[in-house]
Amino acid sequence: MFIGSQVTLGAFVPDDYVAMYCWANDIVAARLDGAFRPANLKDVITQCEAAAKDPSRVMLAIRRRSEPKLIGYVQIQNISAVHRSADIGIRIGEEKYRGRGHGKEALGLALGYCWDHLNLERVGLVVFRHNTRAINAYRAAGFKREGLLKRLWYVDGSWVDVVLMAAFRRSRSRQRARPGSQTSTDANPPVHINAPAVAA
Repeated sequence: MFIGSQVTLGAFVPDDYVAMYCWANDIVAARLDGAFRPANLKDVITQCEAAAKDPSRVMLAIRRRSEPKLIGYVQIQNISAVHRSADIGIRIGEEKYRGRGHGKEALGLALGYCWDHLNLERVGLVVFRHNTRAINAYRAAGFKREGLLKRLWYVDGSWVDVVLMAAFRRSRSRQRARPGSQTSTDANPPVHINAPAVAA
């Protein structure tokens, strides 16, 4: 388990699956994630359980330190030991937990996990071009824009442009040079986004 000042990242438990099922069927959130497709509970459970056995994917449950209830998740996928890269997505499930810094801290913990435990060099993501709040938040975390894919997806009656972004692990020498820098998580401040970036 990874512990921050507000949230923790860790494994899923069976009690989490109902919340995951509800979020998977949230058509409003899907407008910032991808084309909506209803999911059944069995598929959600299979996805969560399969991630634990898949070396190319990690799913981490987000919980507030003060309570065991699931409030969101981080998904790291397409993990490549050869290229030392992966893709990341994050979701805070309910509106009442958004805008409070929980997602921001969770992403920081997740990036620290990518650098220090998965030994990755690059973490990428894709996000809808019109989701400016998420894009600004990712920039604050150290992600840089790498490109734009125009009219890539058709979502809710409209074509959507998708922005490509990535964050890179700082070199150890640069980390040592920064005053007060102690971990690679410090080198990549966390970020909060209201809805999942695509890939998540």
